[in-house]
Amino acid sequence: MNGESVSGEHGHIPVMAQRMFELLAPALTRQSADGTGAVLIDGTLGAGGHTEYFLQRLPGLTVHGIDRDENALAIAGERLAGYGGRLITHHARYDQIGGVAAEAGLDETDGILLDLGVSSMQLDQADRGFAYAVDAPLDMRMDADDELTAADVLNTYDHGALARVLSEYGEERFAGKIASAVLRERAVAPFTTSARLVELLYDTIPAATRRTGGHPAKRTFQALRIEVNRELDSLRAVIPAALNLLAVGGRLAVMSYQSLEDRLVKRDFADAVRSTTPPGLPVDLPGTQARFALVTRGAEQADDQQRAENPRSAPVRVRAIERIAPGPAPVASPGERNRR
Repeated sequence: MNGESVSGEHGHIPVMAQRMFELLAPALTRQSADGTGAVLIDGTLGAGGHTEYFLQRLPGLTVHGIDRDENALAIAGERLAGYGGRLITHHARYDQIGGVAAEAGLDETDGILLDLGVSSMQLDQADRGFAYAVDAPLDMRMDADDELTAADVLNTYDHGALARVLSEYGEERFAGKIASAVLRERAVAPFTTSARLVELLYDTIPAATRRTGGHPAKRTFQALRIEVNRELDSLRAVIPAALNLLAVGGRLAVMSYQSLEDRLVKRDFADAVRSTTPPGLPVDLPGTQARFALVTRGAEQADDQQRAENPRSAPVRVRAIERIAPGPAPVASPGERNRR
């Protein structure tokens, strides 16, 4: 879930906006104190809360906002219309960041912000099917032009594929049991809305687990959403692309909301800051020194005040990294990352 919570005229307040500004501002103000000449790519524009925070405080800054959800782009465009040409929006997935930058004529950028997962705005639109608290069509697509829906996953995946999705993406202990129940029920009638799935989960997950493990639908809905939107595949692709777009002194900040995302970010950042000099040598060989340095120590979290003001900030994990030398990012290949 990305970091905007319901409130205010436009409906959303960004999570940890001040901290995100503190992490990225040193990169955005290298040329000018007001950000003149600097470019920020907001790879997950959403309703535009984070971008607005930056545009207000750096009157010379230009932001390229990317989102796969056309509805979000329309809302952000209305919200930020007063900033004119300082905001350029792009309808794309965030892992298409390289192509978006090329089309915009950007060889490099000063800052990149990625606020991952489903936005609160999407959760609050019942007809999108992201929330399990209301009965709604089992859709869960962030981009309405995509073909695969959550209903398609439930109604067409075989037992092994469905159990894998629930186990891998939802970290669901009862993945096999749930998959069996889904196949049994869909033989009676296909799944179309969320209430029937939630009822099945209540019936399938043991009562003892329901009492201590949070809402029984949480993990399954997370898994379906990730599968429908190929979220982890997109995240694996975007980190190296984003790192390679950074100018020297540029920074990338990533906000994750579940452990699967944060582990991928942590691993790719660790790869990026590692020297490629063979072990045992006293100094780095020419061309093997680290090209990036961590800005955050571990993953930062929202403080108590932020959590009280916006409970949806509770799971956020923030990591940031800075390019310190030119050259390609030495991250593992997608295949190697998939195997880890």
